[in-house]
Amino acid sequence: MPGTTAAGNGGGFDPRHAAGLLGQTTQQARRQFEPSPPWFMVTRAVMVLIAYGAVWLSVRGQHPYTHPTTAALPGVFAFVVVNLGATVVLARRATAGVSGRSRLRRGEIAIMAVVWVGVFVVMGVLAGAGVSDAIVYGTYPAAVPLIAAGLAWAGIMAARANWRACGTALAVAVVGAVAVSAGPAGAWAVAGVGLFAVLLGSAAVIARRQHA
Repeated sequence: MPGTTAAGNGGGFDPRHAAGLLGQTTQQARRQFEPSPPWFMVTRAVMVLIAYGAVWLSVRGQHPYTHPTTAALPGVFAFVVVNLGATVVLARRATAGVSGRSRLRRGEIAIMAVVWVGVFVVMGVLAGAGVSDAIVYGTYPAAVPLIAAGLAWAGIMAARANWRACGTALAVAVVGAVAVSAGPAGAWAVAGVGLFAVLLGSAAVIARRQHA
């Protein structure tokens, strides 16, 4: 470039400065394009613990088990709405002007939509078939969505060779599998604590990667 000098011509260019600048730029790029920054993962962890904890508190004394009380539902709905809204906003900001594999394909979005819709369709079928409340309104909604969505997302991320996200999704599926064995009331507690731990762990991994 005009007006610049090389180290061999008496200039002051230092390769270490260039390496430092490259590292700083890389770190900034990782923070900018990370759709789930650590602070967001921690926020989600706290929200999911509150939401699932509220449901567990509303059902822990039910004998026989019936269903979560109305007082616990607003917390769950609030978590779902805020979580989905914030995820979409952050993902759009992180991938603004980006094309190719960095963006979800329509087929991948369709897979996740089918999984979520299918989970609740099956829940309705079970309720209509007279399956016990302990399963329809307890074990099933607390555990099965985690298993189904976790495995589906893990498959999508594995196809993209995004092994960190794949591992997180598999961990979510494992939490759901463990919750199945905790009973209709205990499943909510296991799911809440398990998701809290998974999200905090994911936040720590992302933060370490950004500062590596």
